[in-house]
Amino acid sequence: MTEKTEKLLAVLRGYGSVAVALSGGVDSMTLAKAACLALGDKAVAVTAASELLSREEHEDAVQGASAIGIRHVLLPAEDLAYEDVRRNDRERCYYCKRHRMEKILAWAAEEGIAIVADGSNISDRGDYRPGARALQELGIRSPLAECGFDKEDIRKLAQTWNLAVWDKPSAACLASRVAYGLELTAERLQRIDEAERFLRKLGVKGQLRVRDHGNLARLEVAEGRLPLLLEHRAEVSGRLKDLGFAYVTLDLTGYRMGSQNEAVH
Repeated sequence: MTEKTEKLLAVLRGYGSVAVALSGGVDSMTLAKAACLALGDKAVAVTAASELLSREEHEDAVQGASAIGIRHVLLPAEDLAYEDVRRNDRERCYYCKRHRMEKILAWAAEEGIAIVADGSNISDRGDYRPGARALQELGIRSPLAECGFDKEDIRKLAQTWNLAVWDKPSAACLASRVAYGLELTAERLQRIDEAERFLRKLGVKGQLRVRDHGNLARLEVAEGRLPLLLEHRAEVSGRLKDLGFAYVTLDLTGYRMGSQNEAVH
């Protein structure tokens, strides 16, 4: 066991009890595993059940928690009930994260759980992340970041622990696909989820985003997957138009993290 891992487990043991915000990705899943090892039944994983969470992420959270053996709670998030989330401005992530974490904190307090923690790590610091401010304001702990874990460290640890998501591509919430200023609706998020699931079934591996620009869908995939989409362009265009997009474009730059934020800087 590495020194970082030992430090992480020691920090978690020091909490006494913890609720881990579990999204279904490798970061939060690795933290949930560490919490289970450190605290046993004093650790619980909490997933905010929301229209902003893709079906794949929801399934991975449920299956991953079961495999780890940690208690898992699906907590209704009702993100779209909040106007400041629906209007989808540049601070959307802040409002969404704050509302969600306030609910998890309230639930944890009722359960007598001392600490709420999330899977943020030091690799997250390079992107525009207003949600990080909400975590700080609410006192949410980020033990992976506190112990110096970056994304590569987390994947290595997840692989060592045989977590199924160890090599899973990063996947932000569905709202991150929607251009700022476009209202978030359940229908808009659902069509993005359906579009991405269709492309997965078509054989698109690795990073994939269907960016919603209103009546235009902008597809981002790893550079090596561009030929696949071009080969099936009629099928792809037809399916996404069936889902409600009038135009379908392929971003020749390929996938890059936070491309919707490029207009922010």
